[in-house]
Amino acid sequence: MQKPNLDFWKLWNLSFGFFGVQIAYALQSANISRIFATLGADPHSLSYFWILPPLMGIVVQPIVGSLSDKTWCRFGRRIPYLFVGALTAVVVMCLLPNAGSFGMAVSTAMTFGLVALMFLDTSINMAMQPFKMLVGDMVNEEQKKKAYSIQSFLCNSGSVVGFVFPFLLTAIGISNIAPEGVVPDSVVWSFYIGAAILIFCVIYTTVKVKEWNPEEYARYNGVAEKEEKSNMFTLLKNAPAAFWQVGLVQFFCWAAFMYMWSYVNGAVSETVWHTTDVTSEAYQEAGNWVGILYAVQAIGAVIWAAILPNIKNTKVGYSLSLLIGGAGFALIPFFADKYVQFIPFMMIGAAWAAMLAMPFTLVTNALQGYGHMGEYLGLFNCTICLPQIIAAIAGGTILTIVGSSQPNMMIVAGTLLILGAVAVFAIKEKRNK
Repeated sequence: MQKPNLDFWKLWNLSFGFFGVQIAYALQSANISRIFATLGADPHSLSYFWILPPLMGIVVQPIVGSLSDKTWCRFGRRIPYLFVGALTAVVVMCLLPNAGSFGMAVSTAMTFGLVALMFLDTSINMAMQPFKMLVGDMVNEEQKKKAYSIQSFLCNSGSVVGFVFPFLLTAIGISNIAPEGVVPDSVVWSFYIGAAILIFCVIYTTVKVKEWNPEEYARYNGVAEKEEKSNMFTLLKNAPAAFWQVGLVQFFCWAAFMYMWSYVNGAVSETVWHTTDVTSEAYQEAGNWVGILYAVQAIGAVIWAAILPNIKNTKVGYSLSLLIGGAGFALIPFFADKYVQFIPFMMIGAAWAAMLAMPFTLVTNALQGYGHMGEYLGLFNCTICLPQIIAAIAGGTILTIVGSSQPNMMIVAGTLLILGAVAVFAIKEKRNK
């Protein structure tokens, strides 16, 4: 049976909590390398600090998908997991930026920060994953592109808010400098405010969204009320071709963004502020400006997300987006003016918009009728986590190969996105089943 059309506000409510989740994710993305560099990490080791989050994602996301497929309770099917994930994220967001403030030795502070980062990323993913599943569960094929576009809009709007917090808080007088090894108050308070917004947004979604009961779900999704038991290997063996083909594109995309998150603070600091001294006021100023550039990227993503649905050929739109983003990455080392840096980051936003909307549209359409939607999406999220792990492991070596230049790592990231753009044309959109 065809799933019913949902009006705009029902589609909006399905994803509204994503706004708060993305604020948390933006704060993590823009500030983790800055936090660990401030604590004393060597640039060649920065990418290693990003291994734990995606590693936990590979473990947690399939488990959340599998468990939520089997969960039917008064609070819903997916919503209990997003609420628990958000609550955990709130606690960790209040602890992580204080890693250097508890009087611990540098090594102990870094270990504390790593553990906190692991829990933060795990809880953010636990909260984020159910939103994608809700759309897969409750939105028909015709409206799915619109639903993921709304999710993309909320995601990027949340990113803008999270990215600009340190800059804005500095502008109103909160300190952006701190003793050596201590994270500035502008960053610490950004995490506190982000945590408050996150829990508010998730509560809103839990109140506004009523998930289908097992009978309704089975009727609209064309599967048995009790899906047959199946292990991970069987699911992967039976996965549609598009699952793997989109996964290849994901590999190049997420490896590219891993290098941005790891090295863009150093790249912008070196290119625009001409400093690599993490103890300097200039470096912290560059760190704030990176938040502004990330916000520009998110604004670019919002604009491009509005354009993307008008490109009738899905693969052409997807590939073009990644090409524009790849060119944007490659331009970062060549613009020494902080305002001119808006141009490459607007371009990167085009790739980000496509990465948020296109893969899940293609994969959930291909999975229609297969059942086990949560498990499949949990497994598909490994195509986000695995490339980040590989990129993080290889990051220090590649940095050495390109002359220990963090600006050059932006060119590496651009090359990876261009390879992803080429790989898009291997995707077969026709469903296998």
